[in-house]
Amino acid sequence: MQHVAIIGAGELGGATAHALARSNLVRSITLIDETRRVAAGKALDIAQAAPVEGFATQLSGATDVSVAAGASIVILADRITGGEWQGEEGLALLRRLSQTAAGAVILCAGASQRELIDRAVRELHMSRTQVFGSSPEAMAAAARALVALAVNGSPRDIALSVLGVPPQHTVIPWADATVAGFALTRLVDEPSRRRLSARVTALWPPGPYALAAAVTIVVEAMAGRSRRVASCFVAPDDSAGTHTRTGAMPVRLGSAGIVEVVRPSLSVVEQIALDNALML
Repeated sequence: MQHVAIIGAGELGGATAHALARSNLVRSITLIDETRRVAAGKALDIAQAAPVEGFATQLSGATDVSVAAGASIVILADRITGGEWQGEEGLALLRRLSQTAAGAVILCAGASQRELIDRAVRELHMSRTQVFGSSPEAMAAAARALVALAVNGSPRDIALSVLGVPPQHTVIPWADATVAGFALTRLVDEPSRRRLSARVTALWPPGPYALAAAVTIVVEAMAGRSRRVASCFVAPDDSAGTHTRTGAMPVRLGSAGIVEVVRPSLSVVEQIALDNALML
C-alpha cells in the first residue's frame, strides 16, 4: 500500500495522519484541507516527530482535493472549519472523488458519516465494498475494554463485535463473544451483559483519537498486516430484494476493501434488535 490521502485536517484528520504515520503501514500520507496552509503545517509537525518515534512514513499537505488522485485509500475526516464531511457537501466530495480517484477505497473515519456512506452507494452507485466506515471499530474496542474490566482480564483476550446503528440501536452478539477462547456467556451473566450494553451505548460517539486508532486497525487489515475482523459501517446489499439501511457489521478486509461481511450468531432477541436497527 503506497499512498493514503486524508481529506480534512481537523482534529480527527490530524490524529489519523499521526496514527497511520507511526504504524509505518503506508509509504506516504497527504493531508488535504482547503483552509490556507494548515494541512501542510500539521503534516510538517507530524513529520518532525519521525526521528523521535521511529517511523519512515512521508507526510505532505495540500489544499486541492485533486491531489487525492492516485491514492490507494482516501480517508474522509474532518475539516478545520466545518467538522466531519457529511450531508450535501460530503456527497459532492464523494461525487468528485468517484471521478478523480475512481480506483481508491473510500474510508469514512467520522462517527457521523453513516448516512453519507448510505447515500454514496444508493445515489452515486459506488460499490459497497469500496466505501465504508471504520468508526464502529472504535466502539467495539471500548466494549472490549469494559468487558475486560468486568472479568478482570485483558482487552487483548476479548473477542466481540458491534452491530447495528449506534447509539440507540447498538447490538452486541454476546453468543459469539469470547474471553481467551472461552464463551463470554459462561463468565458474565445476563444482568451483567445488559449493564455492559448500556455502558457501551453511552460511549458513542468516540473521540478523535479513538477514531484514528480504528482507522489504523482497518488499514492494517487492508495492508495484509492483520487478519482480524473489524466492525465497520457497511451499506446494505439490496440485490436480494430486501431494503435496509447502512449499519455496523463485522467484515474481513483486503487491499480492495471489504472482502466479506461476517454474519455472527445471534439470539432471537439480538436478531430482532438488529432487524429493527437496519429497517428503513
